[in-house]
Amino acid sequence: MTKGYYRNKTVAVTGGAGFIGHHLTDKLIELGAVTTVVDNLSSGSMGNVIRVWKRRGLKYRKTNWGYQADLRHRFVYADLQEYQSTVKTLNNHELLFHLAANIGGRGYINTHPADCCEGFAINQNVIKAAYQIGVERVQFASSACVYPINLQQTYHSRYLLKETDAFRGDWASADREYGWAKLMGEITLQAYHNQYHLQGSITRYVTAYGPYENDTHAIIMLIRRALNHEDPYVIWGSGKQDRDFTYVDDIVDGTLAAAEHIVDAGAVNLGTATRYSMVELTNIIFDLIGWRPRRIIFDRTKPEGVRTRALDISRATRLLNWKPKVNLKHGLQKTIKWFDKTNPLSVESIR
Repeated sequence: MTKGYYRNKTVAVTGGAGFIGHHLTDKLIELGAVTTVVDNLSSGSMGNVIRVWKRRGLKYRKTNWGYQADLRHRFVYADLQEYQSTVKTLNNHELLFHLAANIGGRGYINTHPADCCEGFAINQNVIKAAYQIGVERVQFASSACVYPINLQQTYHSRYLLKETDAFRGDWASADREYGWAKLMGEITLQAYHNQYHLQGSITRYVTAYGPYENDTHAIIMLIRRALNHEDPYVIWGSGKQDRDFTYVDDIVDGTLAAAEHIVDAGAVNLGTATRYSMVELTNIIFDLIGWRPRRIIFDRTKPEGVRTRALDISRATRLLNWKPKVNLKHGLQKTIKWFDKTNPLSVESIR
């Protein structure tokens, strides 16, 4: 990132109370941006936002529309499926980071297809509103779920998904409703760029993890089970499925770089280009914790998603001079340390 690019810029972050969103907001505040977090708290947490403000030494107070921190930073509760509310909330911002989506882990995607379809309305409203009110630039957080399923069906594959694969042979085959919502969000942003010259960028995330994620996602769930010394120890699916696990700080850095340097609504992958199977991942967790179960059960009644997924990141390296800095072992160490210290409630306990 160019030093000083975000200083004093007015920036809205939809989904800013969520896992990636609040880490992104934290970095924006560090860089001197004036931030507005926009969220309906359906999966995000006000605690995430307040923790960021406290970390930055900001005093905050409740208002009739949300929260205000130090006169420069706000939290606004908003339903982005309602267009006029979206317009009102996003008005007077120079930059927009759009992360809001109805999302959980693989289990959520498979069992909440209608809820995931809310993304179609949210993306249309946010991008249309951004154009109508004159937002200068939109950064859209997309997903590796946009990629065709048939490229991800072979265990132990060595193929790295390229940005152009989303429309291989001019056809798309995204990963369930969530993947289609993300892909249509990308197309909407590209359409507004092509027709109205709205500037923007697209980042495709893959299996982000780190502190303050919840256990609807695999890594946190597996860490919880290991720290609780669950024996037998359960892994969803065959355990042979692999993923490109990317630490949240690297995701944030790549997202900020894309928003600064890409204006033509082009897409870049943010991953590590390295894949680990769930068995390999779990063995690293066991080694870091210093405990191992006597018995492991592979629960094939649970979804495992596509069999393989890892991203080619050469475009992000070329355009953004971006590469991930945190390898899996180091990222897991940081995540386990956070989990062991805070012992967060499971999503089931919270709900």
